[in-house]
Amino acid sequence: MAVGTAVDWRERLDAGDMSSESLVLTAFDRIRQLDPHLHAILAMDEARSLQVARAADARLLAGERSPVLGLPIVLKDNLNWTGLPVSCGSRVLDGYRAPYDATVVGRLLQAGAVPLAKANMDEFAMGSSGEYSAFGAARNPWDTSRVPGGSSSGSVVSVAAGYAPLALGSDTGGSVRLPASFCNVTALRPTYGVLSRFGLTAMASSLDQVGPVAATAADLALALGVMAGRDPQDSTSSDLPGAERLASFRPGDLKGLRIGLPREYFGEGLEPGVRSLLEQALQVLAGQGAELREVSLPHTRYAIDTYYLICTSEVSSNLSRFDGVRFGRRARGGNLPAMIAETRDEGLGAEVKRRILLGTFCLSKGYYDAFYLKAMKARTLIARDFEQAFEAVDVLATPVSPGVAFPFGTKTEDPLAMYLADAFTVTAPLAGLPCLSMPAGFTGGLPAGIQLIGPAFSDVMLLETAHAFQLLTAHHLATPPLSA
Repeated sequence: MAVGTAVDWRERLDAGDMSSESLVLTAFDRIRQLDPHLHAILAMDEARSLQVARAADARLLAGERSPVLGLPIVLKDNLNWTGLPVSCGSRVLDGYRAPYDATVVGRLLQAGAVPLAKANMDEFAMGSSGEYSAFGAARNPWDTSRVPGGSSSGSVVSVAAGYAPLALGSDTGGSVRLPASFCNVTALRPTYGVLSRFGLTAMASSLDQVGPVAATAADLALALGVMAGRDPQDSTSSDLPGAERLASFRPGDLKGLRIGLPREYFGEGLEPGVRSLLEQALQVLAGQGAELREVSLPHTRYAIDTYYLICTSEVSSNLSRFDGVRFGRRARGGNLPAMIAETRDEGLGAEVKRRILLGTFCLSKGYYDAFYLKAMKARTLIARDFEQAFEAVDVLATPVSPGVAFPFGTKTEDPLAMYLADAFTVTAPLAGLPCLSMPAGFTGGLPAGIQLIGPAFSDVMLLETAHAFQLLTAHHLATPPLSA
């Protein structure tokens, strides 16, 4: 069975031309064929997935209709699905299984979606390349010698390789958008709070968001409409204005749309091939009547420093519970402090340890004011930059990354170079804004994306704009050679 979009499969399921069970069986065959090369999947329960698919088929036969009923979906391995492992890509959670469903997973299950597998990821979502998984890196289906991007590497590769039309990742500073750009798929980071974080293992609580991944913006609309909305188990959750438009999804009107181009994102360091693709994409939008305007986000130069100071500080707090007492792995130790130390030393990778130590230092006595407090003030300035920009424009268009996917091993020895891969993706999360990565084309045979950033709660407008662009282009329909 050929790989299709979620919208394609939705229509065929509703028409009775295929069954959910057949889709799921084909997906598992595809995983067995391709995943030895791509390593996107960490855990599966085929019998359980088939049981869910058969229940979805029964609902379809009874005449029920739902946006995701019967559609396969892959879950990043930091999202709870009752009974399946939740490793977060780390050895410290060996043997731990989810005792409950994450809210977004529960809503998808209630709507009839069929989870297939738990996807590979950088350990505890700390990484930009996919290379920091304790179980081995996922690989880019466009060139397996190159990284797929991270931290939601397995989720994005699963969609790019055609395992499933939908996947869930998480995005803290670019973790669905960066791999989406590297692997030629579409990914959304919603406004902070639109998707509940209950059941998502926390990395940096003020920045984390569940991020859906799919081939197209129209596919994302199917999933977002099911998952979005306030959750009593997450006090930071919010309703999504305009969510009713997702049920009868239409392309946005590009005529008169004011698109801001932040000058700070188009300077030195942007690879010429990526710059050329962005210019071509912007001309497509302008050709439909969109108005391109240069704007400025002057505090962007502080974004990387601000993001990593806040992120590592929250990591230091959130990961303190992984101590061998309550979850997963427990090392042998002569006493309690020794057991905790040995558990963390054996179970956590180098990048996780690095961020915990940096965060602990930033929060320590004598350094809190000098680092963490200043970062919080800078965060406010960055958010104000966006507020001022959106007084003049409706949406911002930027690169997702300075370049295309890089070869394995080229940045792992230089953490700062790895962090700079996030230079264009960390600003919007600091302001809690929705942003989207979509394919812009290919340079040197490798894909690159364009990023759209909107005001708070403009998620539906972003998807409508991306949908209008994708109706005018075909980059997102290209198939990786490995999955052809």
